[in-house]
Amino acid sequence: MNIGIILDAPAPARISPIIAEMIGLLEEWGVSVKQLSPSTVLADLAQLRVDCDLYVFKKSSSKLALSLGGALHAIGARMLNPYPVTAMLRDKIIASRVLQAHDVPTPDVYIVNSLMQLKPLLAAGPLVVKPYDGSQGRGVRVVENCAEFREAALSDGLIFAQRYHRPQGRDYKIYCIGDQFFGVRRVWPATTYAEKLGEPFTLTPEMRQIALRCGQAFGITLFGIDIVYSDGRPYVVDMSSFPGFKGVPNAALRLADYIYAVAKQAVHPPANRPVDAVPSGAFTPEVKYG
Repeated sequence: MNIGIILDAPAPARISPIIAEMIGLLEEWGVSVKQLSPSTVLADLAQLRVDCDLYVFKKSSSKLALSLGGALHAIGARMLNPYPVTAMLRDKIIASRVLQAHDVPTPDVYIVNSLMQLKPLLAAGPLVVKPYDGSQGRGVRVVENCAEFREAALSDGLIFAQRYHRPQGRDYKIYCIGDQFFGVRRVWPATTYAEKLGEPFTLTPEMRQIALRCGQAFGITLFGIDIVYSDGRPYVVDMSSFPGFKGVPNAALRLADYIYAVAKQAVHPPANRPVDAVPSGAFTPEVKYG
């Protein structure tokens, strides 16, 4: 089998230890793994070809890497997660509305062109202001009064704001790999690697149901969500496609196992369902762990 991993940059030093170990495991199992980045693949766009059985779309902060995934999608590549879903989850406006439409508990969201348009909303409490296409917590600011608007590091243009609900304790990260869910409690913002690893916890039935609803909203089973509890109520404040999975036990093995199963099903689809009839990314393989 041939699997392509779409990454931000080709330098090995930029690849997380989890992803590096995952790639190593896949190669040990006989998979040919290509690490793809825009700087190495898009030099001559006309030469771009679908030459892998499956492309894995690692969460990317690079718009050019997103374009690479979109170009492969356009010429028929099978992707995990699919390009349209990855693109929607990179846009907080779209992602928030999809979650709202599927009854996922989220903070109220406001889209304006000027910070001053948010001024009347402060009467009801603080706001979280962030780039609508940002990731990894960059540019996120809690604004409690008008004076703090001037300090919000945002470029001119569209402004994305959520109602701020002060967390009770640490934030909760929930990760999904196939049909398994994992919980990690983490301080925010995390400043050290140990803080990013966080502490594992057992999901409550409520959390599991929320995570299931998030996955169903986008039709994926490889994702992460951020939940805060405030005044006893949960709020999903972010969702990402193929996050870092830091703090998940045996994350590299679980990811490699799942990706291998998806690629195998792409190469050898069930007899009653030809591969051409399966939408890109719409795989639900059975994955077992030792």
